[in-house]
Amino acid sequence: MTTVQADPDPFTDVLDEAIREGAEALFLAQRADGVFDYSEDNLTSTLGTVGALSALHYADPEGSADLIAAGAGWLRRTQNADGGWAMVPGLSSEAGPTAVSSAVLHLVDPVGSSASVAAGQRWMTDFGGLDAIPHPEVVSWCRQYYGFVGWLAPEEMRRFPLEVALLPGLYRRLFDLRVPMAFALGLAQARHKPLTRFQQVLARLGEPNALKAIRQVYEHEGSTGAWCENAWVTGLVCTGLARAELAPDMVEAAVKWFRRTMDPDGWWQTGPLDAAWTMYAARGLAEAGYADDPRLAASAGLFVRLQQHRPFLAFGCPPGYWGWAGTEGWPSTLETSEILSVLCRLPGEGQAGAVERGVDWLTRLQDTRGSWGLCVRNTKVANSGPCPMTTVQAVDALLDAGVPADDRRVRRALRWLAKAQLPDGAFESVWYRHHTMATAAVLETFSKAGLADDGTARRARAWLESARLSDGSWGDGHGAPATVEETGWAISGLLASGAGPASVRPGVDWLLARRTPGGGWPAESVHEYVRYVSRYSNPAFTQGMALRALGRYRDAVR
Repeated sequence: MTTVQADPDPFTDVLDEAIREGAEALFLAQRADGVFDYSEDNLTSTLGTVGALSALHYADPEGSADLIAAGAGWLRRTQNADGGWAMVPGLSSEAGPTAVSSAVLHLVDPVGSSASVAAGQRWMTDFGGLDAIPHPEVVSWCRQYYGFVGWLAPEEMRRFPLEVALLPGLYRRLFDLRVPMAFALGLAQARHKPLTRFQQVLARLGEPNALKAIRQVYEHEGSTGAWCENAWVTGLVCTGLARAELAPDMVEAAVKWFRRTMDPDGWWQTGPLDAAWTMYAARGLAEAGYADDPRLAASAGLFVRLQQHRPFLAFGCPPGYWGWAGTEGWPSTLETSEILSVLCRLPGEGQAGAVERGVDWLTRLQDTRGSWGLCVRNTKVANSGPCPMTTVQAVDALLDAGVPADDRRVRRALRWLAKAQLPDGAFESVWYRHHTMATAAVLETFSKAGLADDGTARRARAWLESARLSDGSWGDGHGAPATVEETGWAISGLLASGAGPASVRPGVDWLLARRTPGGGWPAESVHEYVRYVSRYSNPAFTQGMALRALGRYRDAVR
């Protein structure tokens, strides 16, 4: 008797090889402690360097003259040919980094950097000036720097209302994670900005509480001299305190931190993203069939260790959250949600307690309207307030942890999302560029909740399909070139909604064609550091999203 066997599908072999090579390339970035580390080429920061330079200029101009000279030299070397700067050197010029870079060079080296300052200001004039920046918060920070160098008179500066420090619930909703920066600069304004007698009285009343909030963050992080382990944030806080001639212990510690952390080439970093890199890498590997790989056990243990068990007092956050960096970092719904989803996909019982505490934290952080923001309930602050992408990631985490789809937390969130949908069916995102990834994420979440045929999901799917480029890939949905990140999330979302494998096959082919030697994928700047103003790339997210899409496609065709 003769057995007839079907010819093997050569595409299946190609797909398996791509997943295998991509996974092994990703594992090469894993440290022994479980962190997928992409710090070598992804932490260089123009804003971090600007923050450090302004802080050192006001806090220790003579003792840190060598650091100031090195940082100014680096800024001049990384200025683009068009006169502007980008947040990450080598990318296209951006208004925020250009405004503050030209201002800080004028502050610390007006003679030696005069040509660079003039070129930067010409770029800003061509851009339309500060008022053309599409983000009021960024305009506010830029105006601070313009005030430092006299380009704006003190009376032209918007006042930080220091008296709100008397009302913790109010200032948290007003400032969110900007509390330490806003209060430090407000303390400086109380010394340098012309105020009415009544405003002076209010400032004096608010000063002790403002200092207390700044110190709460400082001490939560271990009194290292840094805030958020980030040179830009630390620079703003240290600049404000130094100009106000307050908290000399914190100012001195910040100066020492800047000295310890300056790169020999003259720049300072944005801050480590250990949790953010690792959660995206682990999620992609788990969905590509590597959940049981013993190498991911180290990452699961890392997540359990990184969960924080102390409340974050300055922001009014309860314990049980994760941040984007280490064990004493700032709270984040995005990281908490994604890490919970990863832990629920990995085997073992060692993370059960961490999952339970994380679910409790998300429950307590849900806004009264049903949405989630970054880390403070019911705030509406730009870049931190209610966000469709953040909300669906929180809902995903709850569903992955076993919360039923008809639970009140889930139902309230889905109702809010339906109201937040744009008229064309797309969704906004605070932390990823518009609109492909947020729309794909919402579609996936509605499908996971059993609502793939709901009107919100159908409109999201229609928008996503209409945004597909002619070669089957996706960009931002508005004409930008395709990226691995957006194509991967679109494929994943459509497959989750019940789309057949054939409908996304062109996108899969595009992903396979984009592989780099060694098995990885090229990362693009699709992450919003400040929405519409500054973007950055996250290679771990890129690799993880490609593997997630290919893994789901392989499961679908099987």
